[in-house]
Amino acid sequence: MADIKTRDAVKGTIKTIDKAAIASERMKAAYAKTKDKAEQGYYVDESSATEYASDKVSYTAERVTEEGVHQFNKQGQKGVQTTKENIVKAKDKIADFKTKRAVKAAEQKQAQAASEQVGSAVRRGAESRSAVPDMPVQTIKTKRQTEKTIKQSVRSTGKTVKTAAKGTVKSAEKSVKTAQATSKAAIKTTETSVKTAQAAAKASVKATQRAAQAAKATAKATAEATKAAVRATIAAVKAIIAGTKALISAIIAGGWVAVVIILIIVLFGCAVSLFGGGGNSNSYTSVSAEVEAYEPLIQQYARQHGIPEYTELIKAVMMQESGGRGNDPMQASECGYNTRYPNTPNGITDPEYSINVGIQNLAACLSAAEVENPIDMEHIKLALQGYNFGNGYISWAKTNYGGYSYANAVEFSTTQAERLGWDSYGDTQYVSHVLRYYPYGRAFTGGGNQAIVEVALTQLGNEGGQPYWSWYGFEGRVEWCACFVSWCANECGYIDTGVIPKFAGCVLGSQWFMDRGQWQDGSFEPSAGHIIFFDWEGDGVTDHVGIVERAENGTVYTVEGNSGDTCRQNRYAIGSSVIYGYGIPAY
Repeated sequence: MADIKTRDAVKGTIKTIDKAAIASERMKAAYAKTKDKAEQGYYVDESSATEYASDKVSYTAERVTEEGVHQFNKQGQKGVQTTKENIVKAKDKIADFKTKRAVKAAEQKQAQAASEQVGSAVRRGAESRSAVPDMPVQTIKTKRQTEKTIKQSVRSTGKTVKTAAKGTVKSAEKSVKTAQATSKAAIKTTETSVKTAQAAAKASVKATQRAAQAAKATAKATAEATKAAVRATIAAVKAIIAGTKALISAIIAGGWVAVVIILIIVLFGCAVSLFGGGGNSNSYTSVSAEVEAYEPLIQQYARQHGIPEYTELIKAVMMQESGGRGNDPMQASECGYNTRYPNTPNGITDPEYSINVGIQNLAACLSAAEVENPIDMEHIKLALQGYNFGNGYISWAKTNYGGYSYANAVEFSTTQAERLGWDSYGDTQYVSHVLRYYPYGRAFTGGGNQAIVEVALTQLGNEGGQPYWSWYGFEGRVEWCACFVSWCANECGYIDTGVIPKFAGCVLGSQWFMDRGQWQDGSFEPSAGHIIFFDWEGDGVTDHVGIVERAENGTVYTVEGNSGDTCRQNRYAIGSSVIYGYGIPAY
């Protein structure tokens, strides 16, 4: 019976585990449906539908998790309770068996006592008969024979009783021991089954919870990917709209040369923004809603100061200066055109006046830098740095260097800071900071892969790498070639979107690309924006990293940080033994 109960307990446990497996399958089905629903939410409104999809997926995953956990706990508890009841029943049977054994032992003792009493009576009868005198010899012989027969019978009966008693006792003891062993084995088997069932239930619950968490994480990731895709599409559409607006403004202003140029930008540049870069183009970062709200005033004063086709550039400057917030959104208080308010930081307290003065100053910078059109990037860079440093920088850079470079911007900043006794002067990275919000230049010159090259080229001449390794988080100088590449990638938004990793060690950087199947060896002919890794010692371990500027006529041209502790351009023969390989970002 104990074995039967044990098998019943095991069967109950198996049923519990089967139910857990069914619940797990239901979890998988619910997860698949949830994932499909999340993935179908691409073509929806960014601000409402994607948020709804994300919340719906998260809610569904949580409900599935709770139901799964409830079912597992319910079945597990039921199995445990059944097993406990079986153990109690087994113990009751053992106690009952022990009671019966005690009763049999008592009966056996009573039978032995009765046998002893019969023998005693026979002996007393014989004694009394021997005391009677003058009985006949034959009678005496007969009596003696009878007595002998009685004694033999008594002895035989006694032996039979003893043998039977001993056999019964031994048999009973063996039965008791066997029953005890069987009961113990049943209890142990039952307890093992309970523990196994509990462990299985706990493992299933944990697996279900992990699956639910994975489903929730996947749902969130899907929702975020959907949002990112929607944002990218919206940004591209905004770029097209911006180009169209600029085109209309130029037509109104009557500048037919500008009309032709902007028409080219709209037809080609914005097409690159929308379709180029494998769907991951980050060449244009939208300005804030606060900046967009000022567009009517920007267009008004852009026309007034003769630069209507530069509306998008003005918006990019405002975005970098203030994000469209505050009473001086163009940060024009210290400008010489401010004649109404103090020439101190944030001295202007009227946003419209700030826009008026700021646009007037930018128009003067564009004129001094001899900018010809909205895609004349080299001269626009000179004008932008002049807006930050002051017009004096433009004439200084043209006279001494023929135009803008990051190196001469650093030199001018250092000289001015020493002359004025300040710790620093202006923003030496102002050009790259503004251009990330400008939709034309990068889109027109080749999409996402060209953007990182443009940013890298603005840094030529930097010595010591301080802005790169300190940005990364180091408190003192380190070998900063990888920090430089990461910094340039971050300026383009590639780290946030997972196009390029943030890395400070060349080995980790190269391994990241290898792990994703985005790797080519040193014999490969690269393109602009590819990440080049070097192995100076030929030991199979990468030692240095840079950015490919271009490749032509068997030569690869690069921009590298920490090349002799300087940011500079270099060149190598394609297939050179010092080239370890290339990381191929999915721009």
